[in-house]
Amino acid sequence: MSDPVSDPVSDPVSDPVSDPTSERVSERSTSSGPGRVLIAVYGIFAVAATGRSSLQLATQAGEAPFPYALSAVAAVVYVAATLGLARSGVHWRRIAWTACAVELVGVLVVGTLSVADSQLFPDDTVWSGFGQGYGYLPLVLPFCGLAWLRHTRARHPAAEGSS
Repeated sequence: MSDPVSDPVSDPVSDPVSDPTSERVSERSTSSGPGRVLIAVYGIFAVAATGRSSLQLATQAGEAPFPYALSAVAAVVYVAATLGLARSGVHWRRIAWTACAVELVGVLVVGTLSVADSQLFPDDTVWSGFGQGYGYLPLVLPFCGLAWLRHTRARHPAAEGSS
């Protein structure tokens, strides 16, 4: 168990988000400006991947269980990314970072495996062929999400002057 005095997560005084005397500038909203487009695209992918995986698992699960299960995982990742980007707060921001990172790893691993050994994927997933069936958007989307999260992160005033 961590020491609540030295743990910045449980110590509100050392938490720059809740400490008004902190030099750290608050994080900018991820749901404004270009973030709105990003959230909309993630939302479309969340609905599409959820619908596709639900239908496939309900009607064809025996034919290609691995790809259909991966489509369900992709759906959960897209829902998490959508919510993480759309909502404010440190908790939601962490969810967005995690979802975008998992999506990036997923699309790279599944994309590579599906190209290297097509027998592993008798049917496509959202991430097969690096998202080829979706215009490679699943490959580009996590980079955009991570870049947007980085762009809207809190900045230390001292760090801005030294870069």
